[in-house]
Amino acid sequence: QVRLVESGGGLVQAGGSLRLSCVTSGRTFSNYAMDWFRQPPGKEREFVTAINYSGSSTYYADSVKGRFTISRDNAKNTVYLQMNSLKPEDTAVYYCAGSRFGRGSNYSPDYIYWGQGTQVAVSS
Repeated sequence: QVRLVESGGGLVQAGGSLRLSCVTSGRTFSNYAMDWFRQPPGKEREFVTAINYSGSSTYYADSVKGRFTISRDNAKNTVYLQMNSLKPEDTAVYYCAGSRFGRGSNYSPDYIYWGQGTQVAVSS
């Protein structure tokens, strides 16, 4: 059984930073791309960032480029999302997701395993 567990969410003031983590169990983590999506209150889920199986390629939504950094530690089966210069519009539930492929993408049907989500709230 594949399981993804996120942690690290919370409440932070605008301009602050948070680091999210997501641990995967039940599959060979190092073979697959990982992604972070988010769902702001009252809105659709949206792509944030993706990383390929080895960590050599990353992709970012324009809204977070230059502020967020995705990384992974395959020895720890963990993907991270470092979020800096947070804005109130970054407030959302953040989900990590595991792809069926080794390459990353912003296409949500590529992602077949999902965590339960972690809440990030940014106050102005």
